[in-house]
Amino acid sequence: MDFNLQYTDFQSNARAGLITTDHGTIETPIFMPVGTQGAVKAVHFSELKEDIKAQIILGNTYHLYLRPGTEILEQAGGLHQFNGWDRPILTDSGGFQVFSLSENRKLHEEGATFRSHIDGSKHLFTPENVMDIQRSIGADIIMAFDECTPGDADYEYAKKSLALTERWLDRCIARFNSTESKYGYTQALFPIVQGCVYKDLRIRAAENIASKEADGNAIGGLAVGEPTEKMYEMIEVVNDILPKDKPRYLMGVGTPANLLEAIERGIDMFDCIMPTRNGRNGQIFTKNGIMNMRNKKWETDFSPIEENGASAIDEIYSKAYLRHLFITDEILALQIASIHNLAFYLWLVQESRKHIITGDFSPWKKMMMPNIQNRL
Repeated sequence: MDFNLQYTDFQSNARAGLITTDHGTIETPIFMPVGTQGAVKAVHFSELKEDIKAQIILGNTYHLYLRPGTEILEQAGGLHQFNGWDRPILTDSGGFQVFSLSENRKLHEEGATFRSHIDGSKHLFTPENVMDIQRSIGADIIMAFDECTPGDADYEYAKKSLALTERWLDRCIARFNSTESKYGYTQALFPIVQGCVYKDLRIRAAENIASKEADGNAIGGLAVGEPTEKMYEMIEVVNDILPKDKPRYLMGVGTPANLLEAIERGIDMFDCIMPTRNGRNGQIFTKNGIMNMRNKKWETDFSPIEENGASAIDEIYSKAYLRHLFITDEILALQIASIHNLAFYLWLVQESRKHIITGDFSPWKKMMMPNIQNRL
């Protein structure tokens, strides 16, 4: 994997670059649609490519390990062959999913013991086997195994958790370096900066990870319950330390406003379930604000979902029709909303890139912020 930093905004830390992988090139800043189980919910890959213009998608190690399992993925020739997506893929290590199973998991030096949410069966994730699993999945970019601490964790817990994550990282790197890709193309390993909302822990974590000289670096453990302003502060602290010549990936974030704020602070890569999950529940993100399509106010609004929207479907379907689909529980509603929201997110990062290149990102972002947070 290679990263070429092309432009930096002179009024902020916003950046535009190119990530080159064996499955294609990614223009940054970029948003990655979440395909947790090898599929982006309610969206065909043809729509991801042509309408949404996705350049990379995300899969999840925890879910793919449980189903279909590494044996089937290896027989298929890896996830790219299994699901037919021929562009880059990134896999999250499963650390967040294990974290979310707080009632059914136990952390210890060896790794994390947990029970499957599917059938209750017992499993063990270690830094070593998580690397092996991600080798079997075959993503272009894979993540180190870490503990994601909750946003309200106290200092002592966060410090102990970070120490464990750092020891696990060393084991991840050792295993990664002693193994090879199974399918003949290169994989890149990203460490994850943890440290909760504590500045000294985030500095320590970022300095440790910067010393590893990985192909790219991720920031985890944010948007997990901490105040938004604290999230932005931690991004600034970490990005002051992480290498400028490597991509920076903010994990699991977030709203359109979060994306613009993080881009301004030097983030290159994002993923979040919000555009698809919220879309399936009737929430539509647009350039002019946020709409709840179940509201009665849209019942007789026959205008397009969004004038000059990012997706071709915006001009095909009206607000009234989309509301009708949601009210009658038609599956098409979920598809239309997911495509629209993902296309909007990709439009937002692509427009950010354009304005970084032309040198007016900061005034454009200032103009956009009240619009995209407006409740319509």
